[in-house]
Amino acid sequence: MSRDPLRLDDLKFTSEGLIPAIAQQHDTGEVLMMAWMNRESINETLKTGRVCYWSRSRGKLWRKGESSGQAQTLKDFRWDCDGDTLLLLVDQRGVACHTGRRNCFFYAFRNGGTEIIAEPEVSPEDLYGGG
Repeated sequence: MSRDPLRLDDLKFTSEGLIPAIAQQHDTGEVLMMAWMNRESINETLKTGRVCYWSRSRGKLWRKGESSGQAQTLKDFRWDCDGDTLLLLVDQRGVACHTGRRNCFFYAFRNGGTEIIAEPEVSPEDLYGGG
């Protein structure tokens, strides 16, 4: 295997300078969440080992867990064959979803309708100081 440095120019960012990133628990394979990254958040993540995303709603860097304590530690940084999607293998501390669930993929279409397949493990109020 060859070892070339990561060149961010090899990745395909949107016109807004973003790239989708899927977070997956490194030891179980559980898909935790999808968020957006930009060049700055990628560089910070690779430098610190703590996952940092770009918050579109806040318009700023979002260091996962900075307000909730539910941080992600980077274990492996990957990208797909087209260079337009990232896969972050992480060690998730606590829950990944702002709803208090382990992951953000708790809706399922089953038996002709939508089902909620996971209940919150912690209340959002407890996560973000409202409780």
